Amino acid sequence: MDTELKGRGVLVTGGAGGIGTALVRAFADEGAKVAVHYRSNEDKARKLAEDVGGAALRADLTVESEVDALVPGAVAALGRLDVLVCNAGKYPAPDEALWDMSLARWRQTLADNLDSVFLCCRAFLRHVATTGTGNLVIISSTAGLFGEAGHTDYAAAKGALASGFVKSLKNELGRVAPLARVNVVCPGWTEVDRNRAKVAAPGFVKQVTRTMPLRKVGQPEDVARVVVTLASDRISGHVTGEVVTVAGGMEGRVLHDDV
Repeated sequence: MDTELKGRGVLVTGGAGGIGTALVRAFADEGAKVAVHYRSNEDKARKLAEDVGGAALRADLTVESEVDALVPGAVAALGRLDVLVCNAGKYPAPDEALWDMSLARWRQTLADNLDSVFLCCRAFLRHVATTGTGNLVIISSTAGLFGEAGHTDYAAAKGALASGFVKSLKNELGRVAPLARVNVVCPGWTEVDRNRAKVAAPGFVKQVTRTMPLRKVGQPEDVARVVVTLASDRISGHVTGEVVTVAGGMEGRVLHDDV
């Protein structure tokens, strides 16, 4: 099916990461013009942008002035901007119980995963107010739906995106663009470079899929195809304010006792 994304301008934050790279390539495959945002991975971002005929743009998404400049930069580089995918985020690797967590870590995690999305959406919607059209897709996480022990900070940030944030924003969009849409995608375990060795460890997949009917770990492309679908007005033009989980049917109870 034709997604009608050919020639559209798309900005993917965190576009040089594991899921980000799949997102960039998926949109490019549909004929879209893609801006690859990065903060520190310049070489990979520039190489990816070159491969898809797009542009690489740097910004620290926790710095207001840099985010405010990112959207105009994408418009200038692509000639137009129709879709924003808020994919960038940061997972605080150490497992830390709430009673041991510093206020500094809590604030940094919310800045990386919630403040950054607020700033990006705000900048994009100021552009949408001038064009009258635009679509947002926000990448959250199953941690925001089911919680994650040892990462209350991350789960809180991602949960906010998948609840009050998207539900409020969908109702505000009509004030600037009556047909603009926003949706959230929550990936579960997804095989990317940073966890590839862990996924390959004996017994790991069986352990993490105990609450999943589909007993496999997702691939970045699984997430990317859903995001492209939601970004397409032709396919998903009557879908807004929804949360789509890409996690093999994950739920909050154990389905299998074979570990």
